[in-house]
Amino acid sequence: MEKDLTIKGGEFLLRKTKANEVFIPEEFDEEQLMIAQTCDDFLETEVFPNLDRIDSQEEGLMRSILEKAGELGLLGVSIEEEYDGFGQSFVTSMLSSERMGAGNSFAVAFSAHTGIGSLPIAYYGNHEQKQKYLTKLATGEWAGAYCLTEPGAGSDANSGKTKAVLSEDGKHYILNGQKMWITNGGFADVQTVFAKIDNDRVYSAFIVEKAWDGIVLNPEEKKMGIKGSSTRQIFYNDVKVPVENLLGKRGEGFRIALNILHMGRIKLGGNVLGAAKRAISQSVNYANERKQFGTLIANFGAIKFKIAEQAIKTFTTECAVYRVSKDIDNAIEINKAEEGCDYGRAVMGAFGEYGAEAAIMKVFGSEALDYVVDEMVQIMGGMGFSAEMPADKAYRDSRINRIFEGTNEVNRIIVSDTIIKRGQKNHIPLFEKAKEIIAGLDNLNNSFESKGYYEDKSFFVENFKNVAVMLMEVAVNKFDRKLVHEQEVLNSISDILMNVYVAESTMLRIQKAESVQPEEIINLYKDMLDVYIFETASLINKHALDAIYSIDDEELTDKLLKGTQIYTKVAGVNVKDARRRIADKIIEENRYCF
Repeated sequence: MEKDLTIKGGEFLLRKTKANEVFIPEEFDEEQLMIAQTCDDFLETEVFPNLDRIDSQEEGLMRSILEKAGELGLLGVSIEEEYDGFGQSFVTSMLSSERMGAGNSFAVAFSAHTGIGSLPIAYYGNHEQKQKYLTKLATGEWAGAYCLTEPGAGSDANSGKTKAVLSEDGKHYILNGQKMWITNGGFADVQTVFAKIDNDRVYSAFIVEKAWDGIVLNPEEKKMGIKGSSTRQIFYNDVKVPVENLLGKRGEGFRIALNILHMGRIKLGGNVLGAAKRAISQSVNYANERKQFGTLIANFGAIKFKIAEQAIKTFTTECAVYRVSKDIDNAIEINKAEEGCDYGRAVMGAFGEYGAEAAIMKVFGSEALDYVVDEMVQIMGGMGFSAEMPADKAYRDSRINRIFEGTNEVNRIIVSDTIIKRGQKNHIPLFEKAKEIIAGLDNLNNSFESKGYYEDKSFFVENFKNVAVMLMEVAVNKFDRKLVHEQEVLNSISDILMNVYVAESTMLRIQKAESVQPEEIINLYKDMLDVYIFETASLINKHALDAIYSIDDEELTDKLLKGTQIYTKVAGVNVKDARRRIADKIIEENRYCF
């Protein structure tokens, strides 16, 4: 992989990506599909028949199901073969996360174990630490947890007060403090715990074994959803942590936490796909059985609208998820080729590079799933409100995703703030491009001449990008360092950025898939893109107007309004017929089929 051909984090905004440069789900190879099928089979045999038992937190059940997943190798997809894993690509890891994402509470335990519970050690641990802990995590002999959040230190993670003090003999760190909302906390054998050594300003990270003296667990939290997921507060009272269990370097814990959160955010984008696809299938199953006014409700236009929108939000999320996943794989290979860069730091560097894209996937994906499950309840009507129907678990379990891995409010700020900072540090030529766009606003032409399907869609997407770029320039000039406090403005820009990234990802997938998918499917893909681009134009226009009037630049306001009007002009679409075609295919198949 040549460095010059790999897109940088945030560079999607400035560079016209070609279809052959992205990975699409149609390209999964035989081995990847076999792993996906193993995940599907595992859910069918071990998870779905036991959902109520899992939600009741039957003693030992979740732990035993994780062990069975470990026996099949499903816990070690991302772990190097040297440590009893499969050593698969990040794309493959995302595929397994997607499929397991359909598993309700089990999906949370699985994701926490294979992601934040194992990967800090996989990517930052030394050989001895990996040999001792990672091998057991990969096989399911041990379960893992990640202990970062504290009371009073949620989104502001580094404000935590857990302390570690070196013992007089220099052999242990004495750990004191508490952590809360710890997934897998009730049964995890090994924990990655973040604490400040002495009076350090930033965290260090430690590998802690549950069996050590001084660790006390609070009772299980009673939660709105994901009831089967073990969630506990953990107290550390003079816990003796051997000095060799310091993970990474002193003071490196906050960086470890941030990079693992980047990874977790992208992984969450994969998790929600599995949940969304299952919810859509269950929605259409019901619509194909329920009769009202003498006909199946699947025949009603209002229901078709809902099914089509569920599909569009899920499909577009998927396009973006696998695009960034492959970009991460490419970046890992480039980093590994650099002298002195070990595997773990190569991976973590790649996650850090795509911090903005990670936040996009977290926010867009979690909100897409919330829409899907909300409409699932609505399609099922009164029955959807019954605890006996699958909508009950799906609806309640979905809600946590907008809070997990940093709230969506925090992640929205991260999207725009990260790209702005990359521009300010000259990692990407953001402000050079912005100045060109603003200088050309007076000469913008409002005419549009169709040149072909993908040429037109690419033209619209590039115009959407111009809106985001010019707004970032004007916002930085107006507010300077105070911009971070103008969260409403940053949110508006972030919403534009998210829609741009997803729209372009969807367009590129469809263009590339034309060579492998039948015309019938490509036409339905195009229906989804047509609807998404048409509606995105209105959303971007709205967010841009909010930002422009909030920035209130007397010299530029009129120019920005004119530019926004022209840049968000797109060809009209018969959205009713497009949605009906999408829904009719799903109704015919009686499942999500894209």
